[in-house]
Amino acid sequence: MTERDMGGEFRQLHYQPTPLITPNPWDIGSARMLAAKGFRALASTSSGLAFASGKPEGSLSRDEVFRHCRALIDSVSIPVSADLQDGYAAGLDDVRETYRLAGAIGLAGASIEDANSAAESQIYGFEEAVERVVASVDAVRSMGRDFVLTARCENYLFGRKDLADTIRRLQAFQEAGADVLFAPGLISLADIQSVVSSVDRPVNVIVGLKNTQFSLRELADIGVRRISVGSALFRLAFGAAVTAADEMLREGSFAFAASAMPFSEINALYR
Repeated sequence: MTERDMGGEFRQLHYQPTPLITPNPWDIGSARMLAAKGFRALASTSSGLAFASGKPEGSLSRDEVFRHCRALIDSVSIPVSADLQDGYAAGLDDVRETYRLAGAIGLAGASIEDANSAAESQIYGFEEAVERVVASVDAVRSMGRDFVLTARCENYLFGRKDLADTIRRLQAFQEAGADVLFAPGLISLADIQSVVSSVDRPVNVIVGLKNTQFSLRELADIGVRRISVGSALFRLAFGAAVTAADEMLREGSFAFAASAMPFSEINALYR
């Protein structure tokens, strides 16, 4: 990690004329490629990392995720934020410890979700969700340097298509001190605009679920400040490999190799 204020740089990138695109690498190679292409910040993807590790989403430990994040940080010279799910923590003390560690390894920011995919009820109750954001804010504000905390409402990813409750939660997370707000799963510009107009912090939108029709300009016009793609880049690459495997097995042909990125171009990225 350099002596640059990566957290401060990351914060300022949310207030530029054009929304910040934070693509989501799943390993060192993809992180270095995205940085080389000119992106100004990166964000990890929990599902992309899990899939690249040959495991299902939600099966990695906090230590495994932090080792991955440290590797990403060391591989590029731009801010890196982390997808830390629900903080990999059951209690508030453990939430604080997760975000203390996030700052200690050099992350410029991280997210906290209001859902636990392993729990029976999945979405945390309103009061508990807010308490967990408060705990994460306490941790990052005590680390002595800038750190951008993103609070996520997971309603739409868990089948709870309740816009009013989503906005209520995001407003509460804002009051608790979150720097960026995020409600993944929204698929209409009208709903996204309702969220943006209901809060006064930057809003992140994920594109690559069922809303790939949105353009950068459309999202900018309704006030979105940050755009991510989650596991979409990994799924795109993996899908191409699966298609190639099917061609070899079913057709006995190798036409896929003609559209592969040239060896020399890839090699040049890492020199």
